[in-house]
Amino acid sequence: MVGLSRLPLSVLYFLADGIYLLLAYGVRYRWRVITENIRNSFPEKTEAEVAATGRAFYRHFAQVIVEILKLRTISAAELGKRVRFTNPELIEPLFEAGRTVLTLGSHAGNWEWILSGAAVRFPGRADGVYKPLSSPFFESFMYELRTRSGAVLVPMRNTLRYLLTTRGEGRSLSLLTDQAAGPRDSPYWTTFLHQDTSFYTSADRLAPQLQAPVFYVSIQRVRRGYYDITITLLYDGYAPIEKGAYPIAEAFARLLERDIQAAPAQYLWSHRRWKHKR
Repeated sequence: MVGLSRLPLSVLYFLADGIYLLLAYGVRYRWRVITENIRNSFPEKTEAEVAATGRAFYRHFAQVIVEILKLRTISAAELGKRVRFTNPELIEPLFEAGRTVLTLGSHAGNWEWILSGAAVRFPGRADGVYKPLSSPFFESFMYELRTRSGAVLVPMRNTLRYLLTTRGEGRSLSLLTDQAAGPRDSPYWTTFLHQDTSFYTSADRLAPQLQAPVFYVSIQRVRRGYYDITITLLYDGYAPIEKGAYPIAEAFARLLERDIQAAPAQYLWSHRRWKHKR
């Protein structure tokens, strides 16, 4: 894998074209899950449009695969050119003031480049919550990819402890909060893409305790291999949040819904987002 990663991205994208053909016309990886998710999320689409969006997702996914592989050897300078933060001025003063910041991302665009790109753009400031993988090989491989640029990874179970120990250091903690939250996670339920959908509520619970501002992270592919990241303030860290209310989760759901509707092919349709029922 290291040898492949050393190839220029221009060459790796030829490999991505082959992966796309294999996914779309060979193995048809999770095709039933993908088309069901798209069909339910866009009831106005015809079956032909659903299939076309599914194939467009395969093409996007193939490119993300080789871009993730490239993280193994890409230089900070090149990654910094390819991942652009459009409004860093919103978050930089918070770092300087020593504030803890929570950033909420999703499996849109190239989610693996967000944390690495942030570690390059904001050295010593970018941390991320992750769920350790069951395979020792892939756990080691992905951990190395995600930390090469200087990011710190925090196991999900250690989130609160890490936030408390780093309080006052002016760091951001990134959470991918679009996964399906189960009954044990005390989820927030809302209508999202025309479906009953559960969301994690950790930001609504943690942010007031830590007086931590919360930002939504939007990533959009500008062209192949280049992404723009824009952040939107969801919570200033000071406003009280009533018990049982989840304004951060709701605001996150609405902004993510907007981004998915704007670029349907760039969302991870292959995961079982709606496996839990209210």
